[in-house]
Amino acid sequence: MSHFATSTRQVVITGIGVVCPLGSSATDLWDALTAGKSGVSICDTLPVNSARLPLRYAGECRQFSGDIEDFGDLEKGKKKAIRKAQKVMCRETQMAVAAAELAIADASFGDGLLDPERAGVVLGSDYMLTMPEDYVDGIRQCTAEGGAFDFEEWGSDGLGQMTPLWMLKYLPNMPASHIAILNDLRGPNNSLTLREASSNMAVGEAFTTVARGHADVMLAGATGTRILPMQAIHAMQTEQLANDDCDPATASRPFDKNRLGMVAGEGAGVVVLEERGRAEARGAAIYGQVVGIGSSLVADKKLQGNTEKALANAIAACLTNAEMSPGDIGHVNAHGLSTEDCDTQEAAAIRAALGGETPVTALKSFFGNLGAGGGVVELAGSLLALKHGTLPEVLNYTTADPQCDIQIATGDQSPGASFLKLNVTPQGQAAVVAVAAV
Repeated sequence: MSHFATSTRQVVITGIGVVCPLGSSATDLWDALTAGKSGVSICDTLPVNSARLPLRYAGECRQFSGDIEDFGDLEKGKKKAIRKAQKVMCRETQMAVAAAELAIADASFGDGLLDPERAGVVLGSDYMLTMPEDYVDGIRQCTAEGGAFDFEEWGSDGLGQMTPLWMLKYLPNMPASHIAILNDLRGPNNSLTLREASSNMAVGEAFTTVARGHADVMLAGATGTRILPMQAIHAMQTEQLANDDCDPATASRPFDKNRLGMVAGEGAGVVVLEERGRAEARGAAIYGQVVGIGSSLVADKKLQGNTEKALANAIAACLTNAEMSPGDIGHVNAHGLSTEDCDTQEAAAIRAALGGETPVTALKSFFGNLGAGGGVVELAGSLLALKHGTLPEVLNYTTADPQCDIQIATGDQSPGASFLKLNVTPQGQAAVVAVAAV
């Protein structure tokens, strides 16, 4: 368990950028959340009828093709630089760069308002895995006429058929690197690979970096996917997936008694964190103030996580760091994975740490598990809830589960003046961020 002391410098959020199954703008995200519109559909990325790849439903970013127009309204030089850099960008990196550009635009930085030496990036990701097609030429080179693959020939004959810069596409530090280079951000720069906890941990590191005076502006977020081939195979080996016959829009059902399992997805989110005095001086619109963070890792010797204990620890640490009590929290934005075990343990942690009166929303009900990228997209949902004064419902919640005895958001509650954002990994790494209205 940990909590982090900070200086008196206050840190606010002044920009939001998202690429998610509900769209690629804060407006798209909010409109879908308030309309109860799901971003889950029959999976197009993988063959759903294959017995070996039964990933039936997915939250796909169908609007994001990687075309330069997907990166926002950019000046000509920036467009040229992004097009050139895309040669060594995988899809996750492209989504992260787009989310960062959208966040910077939303923060309305004019010429000269970003000091390169005082601005940096913290970006999280999942494991970024090579696409199967990258290996095709090399595999052919090592395959005999009868179809047998000769492993001994791979090093001498196969590897040389790989594109020389292929590895640069999949290094997990590349999203932060591209964002920093494209925007001349010369301050602190870090990359985190903590699965679903990456988003909150990135926001937490950026928060403390600004709070202690090591930067004035930080971009923080994460990018992820659970639906590209290698990641999807891993999910199918380790997760309870929603593969039952149903309307795809109803497949993700966090905390519902009849939940079916996790829906896989993809997406990225980035927020701009800024020292409050600086933001106010330039007249920036402020979404909220980050007031605390907490994290905890609880796992056994086989790396099986204890979700309940890890989240309870992280919530307690976050409240201590924020100098808040349970009654101060307006709402909880839950991890809400929609699996039997994770939801039960998360609900128990929320009830133990906060009691049973705090409204709880779970935005994976709208788009599934976006991997590392989900946390910031979900955080953006709560920031918009503070702005508009309405707490999004938990979509598809129809039957209460006695094992999840918490107050589920129904769409008619107030978000309050603060919230906790929770995320946790199957390995028991939990991370929590506290945000308050300004």
